[in-house]
Amino acid sequence: MLSNEPETVVKTHISSFPVRRGKVRDVYDLGSEILLVATDRISAYDVVLPTPIPQKGVMLTVISAFWFRHFAGIVPHHLIDVVDERAPRGFQDQLPQLRGRAMRCKKTKVVPIECVVRGYLAGSGWTDYQRTGAVCGVELPKGLRQCDKLPNSIFTPATKADEGHDENIPFDQAAEQVGRSCMNMLRERSIKLYESAADYAAKRGIILADTKFEWGELDGEYLLIDEVLTPDSSRFWPADEYEPGRDQDSFDKQYVRNYLTTLVEAGKWNKTPPGPELPADVVANTAAKYAEAVKRLTGQA
Repeated sequence: MLSNEPETVVKTHISSFPVRRGKVRDVYDLGSEILLVATDRISAYDVVLPTPIPQKGVMLTVISAFWFRHFAGIVPHHLIDVVDERAPRGFQDQLPQLRGRAMRCKKTKVVPIECVVRGYLAGSGWTDYQRTGAVCGVELPKGLRQCDKLPNSIFTPATKADEGHDENIPFDQAAEQVGRSCMNMLRERSIKLYESAADYAAKRGIILADTKFEWGELDGEYLLIDEVLTPDSSRFWPADEYEPGRDQDSFDKQYVRNYLTTLVEAGKWNKTPPGPELPADVVANTAAKYAEAVKRLTGQA
């Protein structure tokens, strides 16, 4: 599928249907369905950068579609099919820019909570732990190091934000927002999926440190939606290089973050729009990391 998609797509333009644009995805409303288009946009510090990563959207779609099918016997999901040789009605002329990067999906009522599951102490969880000894209110043992494996997987919900920062919130606050029975069920499902995926990834030399799931309700049933276990929504670390007590190498935006950090430290960028252009080597190295994640997880080159 990857070799059939030569175009770099930063933004789709299909005037016949309402569209909502996120940081990476353009979502077209088809009535009872949606068309979820993963572009090649990349964001960091919640700013969409002007330089795309070629075929990034294709690679994200390959990975998400793989996981939707992998989990089909465990939880229901919203994926109908991936646009490849045929486009949905009304999109035929757009097939070259949609091929391999667009998913036709059932339309659901989105649960406005990011369902984050953590198996390792990293990112904002590590920052929270250093300050409070807990992560989003979940108490943890003393003396843990950065990127240590946690005694048990923990569920740390967050608010959803199309723009700006997602915000970690306590479980009780999430339950007040969408209902305790709903959150109890989504917590159980999310942890089950995370642990299943972590076991799968470990056999392929990858540590799944944490991830976020999204859910939507349709006819009284909760479906797994959006993207699933991609480098944009998860921390994937190479197992053979894992060493707690420091940041880990990862299959995601590492090269982008490292480059932007040099600009921030030099006072050349302040983490606000507009973002800076990315050099060619940063783009190439980032694309290579995504491609390696695709190959390891799905077997596709």
